[in-house]
Amino acid sequence: MALVVLGIGWYIAICIIIGVVAGIWLDGKVNTRPIFSVVGLVVGLATGIYGAYRMLLPFIKKGHS
Repeated sequence: MALVVLGIGWYIAICIIIGVVAGIWLDGKVNTRPIFSVVGLVVGLATGIYGAYRMLLPFIKKGHS
């Protein structure tokens, strides 16, 4: 279980980092700082939370059985 939690933490961190980096890159191309950086942060965070939920779903269902 500890490795699952560690993996989920890395997954969330990587999703956020990719979202922010993509937003910063897009802001540089379109010259709209910080709009796309914030959008990238929100999308990365939402993706990370949804993915973490999907990874934890089997454990959640097993606990309710």
